[in-house]
Amino acid sequence: MRTRRKVGIAGAVFGAASAGVAAATLAKRYAVGRIRLRPDLEAGEPFGELRGRPVTLTTSDGLQIHAEVDGVEDAPLTVVLCHGYCLSSDSWHYQRRVLRDSYRLVVWDQRCHGLSARAPASDCTIERLGEDLALVLDELVPGPCVVVGHSMGGMTIMALAERRPELFGDKIRGVSLIATSAGKLAEITLGLPALVSKVVNLAVPPAVSVMRRSGALVDRGRQAGTDLSFLALRHLAFGDSKSVSPTVVDFVESMIRATPSEVIADFYPALMSHDKLTALDVLNKVPTAIIVGEGDWLTPLDHSRAIAAAVPTAQLTTVPETSHLVQLERPDAVNEALRELLKRAERENT
Repeated sequence: MRTRRKVGIAGAVFGAASAGVAAATLAKRYAVGRIRLRPDLEAGEPFGELRGRPVTLTTSDGLQIHAEVDGVEDAPLTVVLCHGYCLSSDSWHYQRRVLRDSYRLVVWDQRCHGLSARAPASDCTIERLGEDLALVLDELVPGPCVVVGHSMGGMTIMALAERRPELFGDKIRGVSLIATSAGKLAEITLGLPALVSKVVNLAVPPAVSVMRRSGALVDRGRQAGTDLSFLALRHLAFGDSKSVSPTVVDFVESMIRATPSEVIADFYPALMSHDKLTALDVLNKVPTAIIVGEGDWLTPLDHSRAIAAAVPTAQLTTVPETSHLVQLERPDAVNEALRELLKRAERENT
């Protein structure tokens, strides 16, 4: 009798849990379905289809880096675009579409991302990314340029400033740092209450360890986009999530999904230990534009303000109701700030 009672209780608990999971799944599907039924102005946008002349570069540690040269070949100024963590050069879609008519562009996939080759974990560092950017400038930029970095791409520029300060004011005539940080990323709360944030921060390192050890298994579960990942990305990476295009969210999710789990795990420690605040003084030699979404949870506004304090000559642009992927969520605001930076760089170049 006791055994039957325990089995009955266990069955009831399991049934209730299953019903809860089923209800949550239906709710997610309903929410995503409603979102996708709304008018989507970006539905026909050719994301991932803009292409230039492909180039393969070989780094000092023997890695092949994919880059493309686009735009006006004989333009007096080249714009070099450095993408962020778990993304690719395609994340510059809107900036590339606008700038290619007036400037020479160089876009490249950072090591282990996009079409560039994988590197061992020991070479997944911000310092290595800075060296890779130096290679891109040496090989593909014959004249003056402006370098633009989003998130990890901004950190790449900081690493270059620390390693090759002589380039700034000479070859590099302007810098834009978009939604990035000079350090202390490990202290970010993601907008969560302090206690919850502490629990999340404690849980992340073991999860990263699992991704590193069992990346292939984890990736099999990531291959198909899910309603949960769509909703999470829409909430975390976009500020005005109610109005953001589902097509844009899907586009970003496809780039993240294409980044192997081992790569995500390998770069995570480098991002958490990143500290380049003392290298920023070099940027005072050139026009600098700092751009950040007001609601950025991943590289919060305070981090851009800290950069601006270290580079008092810089112009800080805060984009309201926008989060980490500001260049995709509010491309017009970002493009306007970049155009102004490029004009300043051109004036100082004459």
